[in-house]
Amino acid sequence: MAGTPVVLLFDFDRTIIDDDSDRWVVTEMGLTSLFNKLRSTLPWNSLMDGMMKELHSRGQTAEDITECLKRTPMDPCIVAAIKAAHALGCDLRVISDANQFFIETILKHHGLLGCFSRIYTNPSFVDEDGRLRIFPFHDLNSSPHGCKLCHATMCKGQVIDEIQASVSGNSTKNFIYLGDGHGDYCPTLKLGGSDYVMPRKNYPLWKRISCEPLLVKAKVHEWSTGEELKRILLYLIDTITIQDNIGKHQSV
Repeated sequence: MAGTPVVLLFDFDRTIIDDDSDRWVVTEMGLTSLFNKLRSTLPWNSLMDGMMKELHSRGQTAEDITECLKRTPMDPCIVAAIKAAHALGCDLRVISDANQFFIETILKHHGLLGCFSRIYTNPSFVDEDGRLRIFPFHDLNSSPHGCKLCHATMCKGQVIDEIQASVSGNSTKNFIYLGDGHGDYCPTLKLGGSDYVMPRKNYPLWKRISCEPLLVKAKVHEWSTGEELKRILLYLIDTITIQDNIGKHQSV
């Protein structure tokens, strides 16, 4: 079923994985005390870069961080949902304020990295000394994004604008956005009436939508568990595909 007119946009923390990847590493690798001490003094990405510097100074390697990330909890139903959506021909992408190293490591461990056509997140790399470096998606000094709804490091709404422009062509694309947090509200507002948003119930995105539902044009389908995400997501993909096929037949 290649060519399905569905673009799936996933947040990562507490959406694909059932935790926050940054906090997972901080907790599991014994950085909580230092993290809490510095939390109010540094931007988030600078803080996480500093945590990686601390790990390096303790003699812990990128391989140690990798092993820690492999233990991050992920619901098997979400793994199955991602693989099924990819097999159906959907275009899957990640938009996250985590970082490239954490996301790619976890997705690769679960056999999911190849399911995603692109990952939009904060860049990271292991330098020549073996230290993991983490940088912001938006340069805070030279090109601040100016969005009051989003974190300073990333405006997911701007990313949605870029994706919508890049996939617009002869065929109509329907977007499904899955997320949980405050930073997922701005991209939700970018969706149209033929799109869908799947907020995690009782999380910040769901609460924000519930407070002002008329501001969101996309159809809202909440979820709580991995099983619910899988069932709803595959139903929406099937619904969009059927409607697309009907439209094609009517235009012939």
